[in-house]
Amino acid sequence: MERIHVSVRARPLSAEDSRVCPWQISENSIHLPNLSPKFEFDRVFWGNSTNQDVYRDRTRDIVAAAVSGFNGTVFAYGQTSSGKTYTMRGTSSDPGVIPLAVHDLFNIIHQDMDREFLLRMSYMEIYNEEVNDLLAPENRRLQIHESIERGIYVAGLREEIVVSANQVLQLMEFGEAHRHIGETNMNLYSSRSHTIFRMIIESRERNDVGLDFVSDAVRVSVLNLVDLAGSERASKTGAEGVRLKEGSHINKSLMTLGTVIKKLSEGAESQGGHVPYRDSKLTRILQPALGGNSNTAIICNITLAQVHADETKSSLQFASRALRVTNYARVNEVLTDAALLKRQKKEIEELRAKLQGLRSDNLEEEILNLRNTLLKSESERERIALELEEEKRSQAEKEKRLQEQEKKIENLSSMFFCAPREEPARGHPKEKRRYTWCPRKLGRMNSKELSGTSFCNSELKSAKADDSSAALLSFEDCIKANGFYCHDLEKDRRDYAGDCILPDPHALLNVTSRRKDPHRKRKLSLSDECAQMHVEYERLLIKFETH
Repeated sequence: MERIHVSVRARPLSAEDSRVCPWQISENSIHLPNLSPKFEFDRVFWGNSTNQDVYRDRTRDIVAAAVSGFNGTVFAYGQTSSGKTYTMRGTSSDPGVIPLAVHDLFNIIHQDMDREFLLRMSYMEIYNEEVNDLLAPENRRLQIHESIERGIYVAGLREEIVVSANQVLQLMEFGEAHRHIGETNMNLYSSRSHTIFRMIIESRERNDVGLDFVSDAVRVSVLNLVDLAGSERASKTGAEGVRLKEGSHINKSLMTLGTVIKKLSEGAESQGGHVPYRDSKLTRILQPALGGNSNTAIICNITLAQVHADETKSSLQFASRALRVTNYARVNEVLTDAALLKRQKKEIEELRAKLQGLRSDNLEEEILNLRNTLLKSESERERIALELEEEKRSQAEKEKRLQEQEKKIENLSSMFFCAPREEPARGHPKEKRRYTWCPRKLGRMNSKELSGTSFCNSELKSAKADDSSAALLSFEDCIKANGFYCHDLEKDRRDYAGDCILPDPHALLNVTSRRKDPHRKRKLSLSDECAQMHVEYERLLIKFETH
C-alpha cells in the first residue's frame, strides 16, 4: 500500500513576470504571502531544474518496479502552456521522461540475466472523447473493454513488439506525427488531445540449461506514460469553432479526473461510495492507476505568472488532493496449470532437500531431544494421574464424613421432637398460693402460768373445698369450727393484762404468700394439717414470750 507520489514543476518566468510573481517557493512548499493554505508536496522543481532531475525523483523507481512485475503510471497535469509536453517528451538536448524511461527500461532488462523478456508498445490518443490509435491512424473510435485476464484494455489497439530503445522512439515519433495539435493565443503548438504511451512487459525465468523445474509463470506489467492536454479558458486562448469544441472536451475529461481524485482522497471507494471512472475515457483507461493496482506519480506543471494565479491555484489544489490517494500495487503473474504444477514440484524438491540436510546434520540430536521430551511427558502424566487419584480418595473420605454427620443430626432431631411430655398430676387442682400467719407484738407472759394453761386437744376438722385442698385456717376459726373456747386462757389473760398481753386470736394476720412448684406440693391429710398448725402456734408463742 503506497500513496500517489506528487511533484510540482514550475515553468521558468520571464524577467517581467518574475518581478510581479505572487507565489513564494520554500523547499517543497508553495504559498501566497499572507494567505492560506500552504501547499506542500513530495518535491518542488523550479528555476534551472532539468527533465533528468524530474525523472530521477520518482519515475526511475517506477520503471524498475515495472520490470519486476508491478504496474506503473506517470502523467503530467496542468494548464495549457505550463510545460507538460516538454516534461514528458523533452528535446534532443534535454530528453523528457518518456525517452529517459525507455532507455532505462532496456538497460535494466539487459542486466537481468535470469529472466527472458518480451516487450510490446502501443500509442493512443483521446481526442474529443474518442480513442484513436496513433500507430495505426486508420484505427479510430476504439472501444474500451474489461476482462479478468487482461483487465481494462482498448480493443483493436495495435501493439508493436520492440527489441530496442531506438525502435520505440522511432515508433513514438511516427505516432506524434498523427497527434492532434493546434495553435491558440497561449501556445503555438498546443496539444488538443491526451496521449497515452504504453509499454507491456512480459517476463519469465530463463531456461538455458534444460532444467525440469524452471517455472513457467509469466509476469505481465504495464507502464503508462501520459501527456495530458492542458485545461484552458476560452477567454484567454481565443478558441473558436473546432478549437472551442476541443477545449470543452479537454476540460470535461480533466474535470472528471479531478472528481475521481477528490472522491478517492475522501475514501469514497473504501466506504462503498461511487467513483465516476466511466464518465470519461481518460479515467476509465487509467482506472488501475487511480487507487488501484499500480505505482503512480503525478507531475503537476504550473506557471507562477500573476495573470495565471487562479489556474495555478486550481492545479495545486488538484495535486494536494492527489497526495491523499492510496494505491495497492502487487506483482502481476499469470499462471497456467502446467506452470502451477511445475512451481509446486519445485517447492516440494526444495523442501525435500532441506529435510535431507537436517537429517544428515542433526538427526541423532533431534532423536535424543525427542526421547527426552517423551520421557518428561510420561513422568508428568504419571504425576498428574497420582494427584488425581489422591484427590478422588480425599473427596470420597470427605463425602463419607459428611454422610455420617448428617445421620447423627437426623438421630438427634428425632430424639428431640419425639421425647414424651411430662403428664400433669391427676386429681384435685392444687391451690397455687400458700398462706401463712404471724402474730402482732405480744407482751411477755409468765412461762409458768402459760405452761399451766391447758388446751383442749380436740381434733380439728376443717371444711373441705369442692374438688380442691382446704386453705389453712386461723387458730380462732379452728376453735370456732369445733365449738370449743378455752375459758381459762381468757381468765389468765385478764389477770395478767397489766404485765403482758396474750396473743389475740385476731392478732394472726395473713401477711405472706409464696408460690411453690405444683409438682413439689404434697397432699396432706386433715389430721396432719391440724397437728402442724398446733405445733406452729406453740413455736410462735414461745418465740414471742422470750422477747
